[in-house]
Amino acid sequence: MAPGTPGGKVGRGKGQYGKGGKGLGRGGAKRHHVVFRENIQGITKPAIRRLARRGGVKRISFTIYEVIRAELKEFLTRVLRDTVAYTTYANRKTVRPLDVVFALKRQGRSIYGFGSTLD
Repeated sequence: MAPGTPGGKVGRGKGQYGKGGKGLGRGGAKRHHVVFRENIQGITKPAIRRLARRGGVKRISFTIYEVIRAELKEFLTRVLRDTVAYTTYANRKTVRPLDVVFALKRQGRSIYGFGSTLD
């Protein structure tokens, strides 16, 4: 039988079946991307209140919750954009902790305790 056909040569290389390595596959059906909307509402009022208490806030205005959600969404969007840029530059599909560390460092928000200290 010919290589790449069912029952043919079995190996770990790029055959007719499977993506194998870092190739793009055979161009079959794409996976569906589920787009979640309004996930920011998952950051609940008690969660925001706990974060504020940790920051030393005693009293919280009712209108502040939506403002905090909007700022949090904007911050996460910036960090994730840079994180994905680091990941794609390294030709990876998996985001690693150091990608997030470097993205935060690029924005002037260094965190410690994750991996090496590359300056």
